[in-house]
Amino acid sequence: MLTMINLSIVIGTIGMIFLLVAFALNLFKKITQDSSIYNIFNIIGAGFLFYYAYILNSIPFLILESIWISFAVYKLISCNKK
Repeated sequence: MLTMINLSIVIGTIGMIFLLVAFALNLFKKITQDSSIYNIFNIIGAGFLFYYAYILNSIPFLILESIWISFAVYKLISCNKK
């Protein structure tokens, strides 16, 4: 059975994978920063990392992930209005 520490590492790793996949797909021009999938991956990844930061009680990381989520949600909404 997973302990709380192991579970938080799994959650943090999943978040990191979502962000890195979005970054790599954008870097290799498979998706654009205006695509829904790019922004959804950023929201999901940052959400998982926000939880991970919360478990770690890392205030700077919590602030970073809060802003990351906010910008990704804003971008997702603004791109879907076009």
